[in-house]
Amino acid sequence: MSTLMKQLLWIFPMLILAAALEAGGDAGMRSGLRGKPIGFLFGAISLVAYGLAVNVPKWDFGRLLGVYIALFFIVSQIFAAVAFKERLTAPILVGGALIVAGGAVLTFWQPR
Repeated sequence: MSTLMKQLLWIFPMLILAAALEAGGDAGMRSGLRGKPIGFLFGAISLVAYGLAVNVPKWDFGRLLGVYIALFFIVSQIFAAVAFKERLTAPILVGGALIVAGGAVLTFWQPR
């Protein structure tokens, strides 16, 4: 197994966890702003945990956050659909495909 694949086996789950924490934290803040004060507490705790989780992998910062953004997009669309009953539209799907393609380039294109 290549070094990249070994890294991805733990980096991707860590970044997906970070994305879930960030999206959950944002959802908590939104809930707090809409009249449920406990949402602020949940949101704050989730956002601090996100900041820790996203910075654990030892990749270059720019590459790490580029890949994270692609994973965050996917997780945030799941939260939007499940928690807020929002629909995926054509612009979201097309723009999202470009974001995910960029994340794939950052993940798999290894500079020589």
